[in-house]
Amino acid sequence: MLLIFNVVLVIVGLVLLVKGADYLVEGSSTLAKKLGVSTLIIGLTIVAFGTSMPELVVNVIAALHGSTDVAFGNIIGSNIANILLVLGVVAIIKPIKVKHSTVWKEIPFALLAVVVLFVLSNYVLIENVNITTLGRVSGLVLLLFFALFIYYAFSMAFSKKEKLNRQKEKETNKNKDKNSQESNYSKSLLLIILGLLGLYLGGKWVVEGAVYTAMQLGLSEFLISATIIAIGTSLPELVTGVVSARKNDTELAVGNSVGSNIFNIFWILGITAIIAPVAIPIFVNIDIILLGIATFLMFIFLFIGKRHELERWQGYLFVLLYVAYILFIVLRG
Repeated sequence: MLLIFNVVLVIVGLVLLVKGADYLVEGSSTLAKKLGVSTLIIGLTIVAFGTSMPELVVNVIAALHGSTDVAFGNIIGSNIANILLVLGVVAIIKPIKVKHSTVWKEIPFALLAVVVLFVLSNYVLIENVNITTLGRVSGLVLLLFFALFIYYAFSMAFSKKEKLNRQKEKETNKNKDKNSQESNYSKSLLLIILGLLGLYLGGKWVVEGAVYTAMQLGLSEFLISATIIAIGTSLPELVTGVVSARKNDTELAVGNSVGSNIFNIFWILGITAIIAPVAIPIFVNIDIILLGIATFLMFIFLFIGKRHELERWQGYLFVLLYVAYILFIVLRG
């Protein structure tokens, strides 16, 4: 009975995480627009941060509880899901056209994130030192790379073209009714508060339920976090991708997935490692390598067939590869 309760706790927690992230993004985006912040900056910061919030909350709570297997499995599993599952599903719905800057800058940066993570996770192999954790120094290194990415994002946001777009947005919103604006401010703040509350409770229940379920079923915390929790925390990216595909804005889907992968490794794992050393299971190198292969495959596919486009057959292949990965880690235990 207690096992069923904890399984339900995980499911309810995942729902709260998704809805909490949704409310936080909606409230923050609306508030930012009212304050005259440009759409591009909102996309590069608030939406990217918002869709990565479930992973962040789960990881911080897992680190505070000492369940760092959950933290590591969540990041690896979520990143693989963002590429193979999210982009695969979106490409099946509608082929994804990818901008030049995403092909040559963001995707290589995501691949760099995987390489940096592999290096930091393998001191024992590289320097023959008996270290099997990501400590605070490694966390600071990851956050340094994240700062470089944010600098790149904001340098794009403050380009001449973006300044013109921002000025147009300000002029459009100039003559709006004051009472309506005040009402929107209140609504935005309420959504932000509800979003944060949902993220906190959802993250807490997911970690507690998952750890108990893993113990009762004799499964590893990494397995639970890399499958159930990872898919759950990737739902915001999946929902964003599907909606953008139906609105013929697939660039948003690939940008969100690639950006989230960069955020997950450099920002979330960096913060997690600073809070508490993240234990690295010996077998996880295979998963990091598979994540690197998936990222590289995404890059290569943009030059096979239609240039700078993920086609439907590639989407089907991505989804099949994701199913194969899930079967692999389940059989591995």
